Amino acid sequence: MPVTQTWIDQLDVRVYPDRDEMGRSAAQEAAQAIRGLLAEREEVNLIFAAAPSQSEFLRALCAEGDIDWGRVNAFHMDEYVGLAVGQEGSFTNFLNKRVFERLPFKAVFRLNGAAEDADRECGRYAQLLRDHPVDLIFMGVGENGHIAFNDPSVADFNDSAAVKVVELERACRMQQVHDKCFPTLEDVPERAYTLTIPALLSANQIFCMVPGRTKTAAVGRMLSGQIGEDCPASILRRHASAILYLDLDSARDFLPRGRP
Repeated sequence: MPVTQTWIDQLDVRVYPDRDEMGRSAAQEAAQAIRGLLAEREEVNLIFAAAPSQSEFLRALCAEGDIDWGRVNAFHMDEYVGLAVGQEGSFTNFLNKRVFERLPFKAVFRLNGAAEDADRECGRYAQLLRDHPVDLIFMGVGENGHIAFNDPSVADFNDSAAVKVVELERACRMQQVHDKCFPTLEDVPERAYTLTIPALLSANQIFCMVPGRTKTAAVGRMLSGQIGEDCPASILRRHASAILYLDLDSARDFLPRGRP
């Protein structure tokens, strides 16, 4: 059970005692949503985020039973330019190990960071998303408030594209070092593919898991500031069906007014 639950605009905000309980609760509710959709339709389309903040959730989701994964298609929301599918440091490698190769999906659609033609790769992935409208998205929030790789400098709430290549902010790249995904800032690629904010918001339901003290400031801006592109994650407050899962560390700036 959450320590506290409240709504900020349309966003359902829940705080849990620790990141393990946060991940388990989010996975249980996500599994229930997947089962419900499979009872209504032949296929379900999911988008996953690749980040250590998602690890507890992904582990718990893989342990959920009674899901016909053979009727589920999986996407991911971003990838570094220059890293091939499955290459060390790539987001496909992260997700392959934690979910894509652990569950028998009908199909897994991967962004190819090593594609020779970036524009064509954006178009290919955008077409796949059009062919498989998003049902559920599982995501986090970056230290600078980004969602996917939509940093404040490139975020566009009215983006006409579904997938694009962006230049990553230094703060975003430093997060990858903090998360121990790369040893130094110089090792982190400077450009990446990302689903745009309208593409993310097209999901019928959003599950957003944001644990840890490194995310406290971002959560505070997301929930307390104006809704705007200077904190891209704030747009989740306008989504009709989004849940934000926090632990006590990430919710430290939120709890004084959110506690019952």
